[in-house]
Amino acid sequence: MPTRPTWSGSIQISLVSISVNIFPATNPGRQVEFHQIDRKTHKRVHHQNVDESGEVEKADIVKGFEYAKDKYIEIDPDELKALRIPTATTMQIKQFVKADEISSALYDRPYFVTPKDEVQAKALSIMRKALAQTDTSGIGEIAFSGREHLVAIGAPLDPKQKGMMLYMLRYEDELRDPKSSLSGVKEASVDADELALAKQLIAKSTSRFDLSAYQNDYEAAVKNLVDAKRKGKPLPEPEPAPAKTKVFNIMDALRSSLAESKPKKVVSKKSERRKKVAA
Repeated sequence: MPTRPTWSGSIQISLVSISVNIFPATNPGRQVEFHQIDRKTHKRVHHQNVDESGEVEKADIVKGFEYAKDKYIEIDPDELKALRIPTATTMQIKQFVKADEISSALYDRPYFVTPKDEVQAKALSIMRKALAQTDTSGIGEIAFSGREHLVAIGAPLDPKQKGMMLYMLRYEDELRDPKSSLSGVKEASVDADELALAKQLIAKSTSRFDLSAYQNDYEAAVKNLVDAKRKGKPLPEPEPAPAKTKVFNIMDALRSSLAESKPKKVVSKKSERRKKVAA
C-alpha cells in the first residue's frame, strides 16, 4: 500500500463523521515506453518550452484559460493551491442507491478506504456491514488531483477484505449518447431454437473466472524484439492470425461450435511459462 494516501478527510453521513484515508486499488497499466530518436544521429530528441519569441524558462510558465480566440486569463499555480472547496477534505454522502442501479459504464477507478484510527474503524465497520446487508452504495464527491470527482462507496465484494471500497464514477456529461454509435443497428429477430443452441454453447464453456489467467503480452513481445535486435538475432516470427471462417448459417455454426467446445480449465500464462521452463 502506498505510504501516502491519495485523499485524506472525512466521510459525512448525516451527523456521522468518519475520518478515513483513500489509497489507489490499482497499479498504472504497464506500458512500453519509447524515446524519440534522430534517425540520422541516433541521438535522443529533447523538447523545449518555446513561444514565438524563443525558449521560455520554467519559472515563467503559468496556466492560461482561453476565454476567446488567442485571449487568455493567466492563473498562477499558487492561486489554484489557495482555492478551498469542501470536498477537498469532506465527502458528504448525498444519497444511498441500490448497487445494481449504478451502470457499469459509470465505473472508472477503484480505491481502498481505511480508517485513520481504532475509533474510526468501529464507525467504518458499522457502515460497511449496513451497506453490505442492504446492498447499497453511498454517493458523494471528493476533490483531488486538480478536479472534483463523483464517487460511490460501499462494502467490498469479498467479505474477508478489510476496509471499504470507493469507486470513481463518471459524470453524466462524460458519457456518450449510445445513439451516436448504435443508431444504425437493427434489432434482428431471434428464433427459439437458435437461442437455445447459443445458451447451450455458453453453458458448456462457462467456468470460474480466473484473473491470473490473463496477462498483457504486448510488453513481453516488445522486449523480445528489442533483445533480438540488440544481440543481432533473427527477429521473432509473428504469430499466425487465427483463421477466419465465414458464417453462412448461424444454426450450423452453433452446432459445430457445440461439437468442438469442451469444458476446460483456463490455465494462467504464468503456469504455462513455468511448465516450459521446467521442460
